[in-house]
Amino acid sequence: MTAGGSPRTGETGQEAVGELVQRATRQLSQLVRDEMRLAQAEMTEKGKRFGKGGGLFGGAGLVGVLTLQALVATVIAALSLVMDVWLAALIVTAVLAAVTALMAVLGKQQISRASPPTPQQTVESVKSDVAEIKEKAQR
Repeated sequence: MTAGGSPRTGETGQEAVGELVQRATRQLSQLVRDEMRLAQAEMTEKGKRFGKGGGLFGGAGLVGVLTLQALVATVIAALSLVMDVWLAALIVTAVLAAVTALMAVLGKQQISRASPPTPQQTVESVKSDVAEIKEKAQR
């Protein structure tokens, strides 16, 4: 019975190990899929922020052009009543440049909030998962 019992005990142990390896493989696959979903969600959010920043840059350019077209002639004409035309034109140009610079800085801030374009939360989560797997593998 001892001779007959040993191989069966060995087989049962192997089946349990095989089952554990199979379960670990399934769990690891699920973990990788979950991490990929998290990375996709994070990259979608960052893409939206890049879009907002780009929109603000585009808006800054459009508003700058429209402002130049609509106001430059009027303001220069009004200022030329009290000073030389060239001085009026210079003052208007400086004001428009300041508005354009402000809009560009706001757009840059939006893009900086979305940088770096890597899914940092996912990277941290994967590092944590790898550390936990290594810790449990050592047991």
